[in-house]
Amino acid sequence: MTTAVDTVLYQREGAYIPRIAAVHDLCGYGKCSLGVAIPVLSAAGCDVCPVPTGLFSSHTAFPGWYMHDTTNILTDYLAAWEGIGVDIDAIYSGFLGDPVQVDIIRSLYEKYPKAIKLVDPVMADHGDVYPTYTPELCQAMADLAADADILTPNLTEAAIILGLPIGNEWEGSNISDERAIELAQALLAKGAKTVVLKGITNEEGMIKNFVAGQDFEPFSVKNEYVPFMLHGTGDLYASSLLAAIMAGRTMAEAVDFAGSLTHDAMLVSSQQPNFQERGVNFETLLGRICNLLQ
Repeated sequence: MTTAVDTVLYQREGAYIPRIAAVHDLCGYGKCSLGVAIPVLSAAGCDVCPVPTGLFSSHTAFPGWYMHDTTNILTDYLAAWEGIGVDIDAIYSGFLGDPVQVDIIRSLYEKYPKAIKLVDPVMADHGDVYPTYTPELCQAMADLAADADILTPNLTEAAIILGLPIGNEWEGSNISDERAIELAQALLAKGAKTVVLKGITNEEGMIKNFVAGQDFEPFSVKNEYVPFMLHGTGDLYASSLLAAIMAGRTMAEAVDFAGSLTHDAMLVSSQQPNFQERGVNFETLLGRICNLLQ
């Protein structure tokens, strides 16, 4: 068995710019989803091709948010891509608006069988399911997780995927290292090739991300715990992880980079007015993502 230090999922070649289908919602206010994925992956020298799963006026913590479900346009949208010969090197999915969108993502998998498949199963956190997610959509997301080359759930999302009841254990993130590894390996057993279980806080002052893969021994990477929640940090973490992978970095390097960048972005965000409402700010850190190509 190899180690994550040696595991490279994408080999960058010369001046070629890889293309990524980013299957996420577009949020007008409150930084998340495509508002994070497009600039982060572009800074890593990737051509980001958005597939909008929904249009939001703001993230859902604001009162009176508006959502437009785009499911009905996506089949024609992607058929037009096929008609002009679009090629894709990675398929990165996040927030979904309807169970049918999972079938649409699977159609992308069939069209682009060599593409890296990153599934960020954005549907719940801290024991609570997001307000637009029905039981049917949660089940569809759990089914999609089994197809992932890279799966990046938090603890609540891992429980949903594994069919575990969301009880007291999932309201916090203080589980043992052994339990975290057990859950990550259970997700591997369902089909995912690599799992990054995010946000475990069982060590005072630290936050851990646990990584397990079918081809390497499990390990964890930790960063200083920042004691507040921000919308969009999960999107920033997954986007930064994929940015490093598409820059040719190893899995261990990518996990370390994503954790450090997300931590530092939270500190940058804390200096902004109304920062806990606005969501994560990373704009001044984009140069670090560009440096992945050096």
